[in-house]
Amino acid sequence: MISDWMRLDRELVLYVVFGAMTFFVNLISYFFFANILGINYLVSNAIAWFLSVLFAYVTNRTWVFESRSPDILKEMALFFGGRIFSGVVDMVLMYTFIDVLVFNDFISKIVVQVIVIVLNYVFSKLIVFKK
Repeated sequence: MISDWMRLDRELVLYVVFGAMTFFVNLISYFFFANILGINYLVSNAIAWFLSVLFAYVTNRTWVFESRSPDILKEMALFFGGRIFSGVVDMVLMYTFIDVLVFNDFISKIVVQVIVIVLNYVFSKLIVFKK
C-alpha cells in the first residue's frame, strides 16, 4: 500500500516535470513559428502541438509510466489518439479565447496548456499506460 503511494507520488512528480518540459517545447515552438516566422497562430499551434506530443510520448513511456508494453504501435496509437482529442480542445479554446473573447494569444496559450496537461494526464493514466 505504501509502495503504491510512493509510486504514484513519483509518477506525479515525473509527470509534472516532463509536463513542464513538454509545455516549454510547445510554447517555444509556438512562439518560434508564430512570432519569428510569422506563421498563422493556428498553424503555429498545430506544429507546436505535434512536436510536443512526440516529446511527451517518449518521456511518458520511458520515465513517467515506465511502460514495458511490447505493443508499442497500439500504445502509441492510444497516446496520439488522446492527444488528438486534447489537441482539438486546445485549438477550440485558442480560437475561442483569441478570436471570440479577444484575449492576448500568449496568455491564452498558457491557460489552454494548463487545461490540456490535466486532460492528458488523466487519459494517459487511465487508458494508455494503465497497469
